[in-house]
Amino acid sequence: MTTPEITIATPADRATVVDTLVAAFVKDPVLRCLFPDEETYPRYAAAFFGHLFDKRVHRSSIWTIGGGASVAIWEPPADPSAPAHGSPEISPYPADVQARVQSYDDVVHDALPTFPFWYLGVLGTHPDSAGRGWGRAVMRAGLARAAADGLPAILETSNPGNVELYRRAGWEVVGSLEEPVPTWIMQQPPR
Repeated sequence: MTTPEITIATPADRATVVDTLVAAFVKDPVLRCLFPDEETYPRYAAAFFGHLFDKRVHRSSIWTIGGGASVAIWEPPADPSAPAHGSPEISPYPADVQARVQSYDDVVHDALPTFPFWYLGVLGTHPDSAGRGWGRAVMRAGLARAAADGLPAILETSNPGNVELYRRAGWEVVGSLEEPVPTWIMQQPPR
């Protein structure tokens, strides 16, 4: 079987990417901490991933494969001269949910390095396409971009099973958080 082409997402891919990630993260510890209610999870997770997509799509740093069946949303190093995209943020969540989302975001970002790096914010595969190696393929696209820039790559995961998967792909644990859920910060040095 031939592996499909890896593409850079465009705004037209938003619905497919969001649907893939909502399905991929149904049991993720962080997403379930942020959005524990079964009834509201699909809506809140879609808003969460939609925000991440909108924030990064104009930076050409979202790689997909299989028509969006696997997605890697990367954040390039900050570029202070780059124009901002989008309008001011309005929270799609009630106050208690927004507080959880903001608290988690603050804790994680405070734990990230201060030097320039490429950040793998989200890596997910729709459950219908799991086991094909597509997640690793879209991850490698971002790693190649980081390597071309001579920069390390950073990610965080709260799924203990993912730590070993990432280790096998060349990542190493460089830090951890205990709250709000155990989370590992991992790095791949520049190549």
